[in-house]
Amino acid sequence: MSGKLKIKVSIIVPVYNVELYLEKCLFSLVNQTLQEIEILVVNDGSKDNSQQIIEKFQRKYPNKIFGFVKENGGLSDARNFGIDRAKGQYLGFVDSDDYVSETMFEEMYNLAERHQAEMTICNLQKVDENGYITQKLTQLPNFPEKIILENNLSVFSDISYFACNKIFKKGLFQNKRFKRGIHFEDIELIPQLLLDCHILAFTPIYHYQYLERQDSISKSHTKKGLDILKAVETVSEFFNQSRFSQQKKALKDFQILEGVYTFLAYLAFVKEDDVFYRMSQGLDDFVKAKGLKIKDILNYKRFGKNYLLSLPLRKKIYYILSLFRFRKIVRLLTK
Repeated sequence: MSGKLKIKVSIIVPVYNVELYLEKCLFSLVNQTLQEIEILVVNDGSKDNSQQIIEKFQRKYPNKIFGFVKENGGLSDARNFGIDRAKGQYLGFVDSDDYVSETMFEEMYNLAERHQAEMTICNLQKVDENGYITQKLTQLPNFPEKIILENNLSVFSDISYFACNKIFKKGLFQNKRFKRGIHFEDIELIPQLLLDCHILAFTPIYHYQYLERQDSISKSHTKKGLDILKAVETVSEFFNQSRFSQQKKALKDFQILEGVYTFLAYLAFVKEDDVFYRMSQGLDDFVKAKGLKIKDILNYKRFGKNYLLSLPLRKKIYYILSLFRFRKIVRLLTK
């Protein structure tokens, strides 16, 4: 296909030891209603049977599935490998244990073209290993199909920065790549791409199915969570060099959502005391360096509504206690 038809969307699928989930993922991609796609499946040094599954799909769908094998370099490296080889007008990223609706890329491509959008976003939902929906992750409630960023900069601090529920105009990646060797690479890069956009497009359909694996949930959280704060710092520096540099409220709101709330959500699952205290110190330093006040954090609004008040009671209590407690912990440690 790649030699005959113009590729509209290149879908990049990094693969690492996902033999139990890969077939379902690839089936959802080869059955897309949009025909002018290429699926770049990057085997990032898997040690299980993932490669045999990729080769089976290559044989059956030689005009759609293009497999590559490389040494293990991590998620960012595998995505970048795909970006370097993509021929499409737009790029999409699908994690190899997730799956998508069959109309996802057709609808998102058509939306992008209709509105000349550099980034197009859909809703996504978490599912368990039996396919049951566990959580709906609504991205832009009450927003229209076409969003002019200049007039709606609140989007910068409101949306979730997953790479997987978006398609991107390929030109956004001209001088940018996912940063290697870090966790939370999406939080580091996707906001920078968004700030380079002028028009976004949005569909409220839950096209993307994000698998919440039991083995992932039970993994202990580590000090790598500090990469969240580093990612927010990188984005903050980019924001201050962007055309929006004077709009400080949007930056502060981004720092609160990702640097405080996202970080605290991660911190809740850190089991080792010394790591917890070290990360609490990191958060305290971040809050002080950014000049964030507790009242700013408590009053932060997402999509026009107080974020804290919109949460379930359990989360609400955790965040409030954390915001007042982590400073006390740090003070005790530094006495």
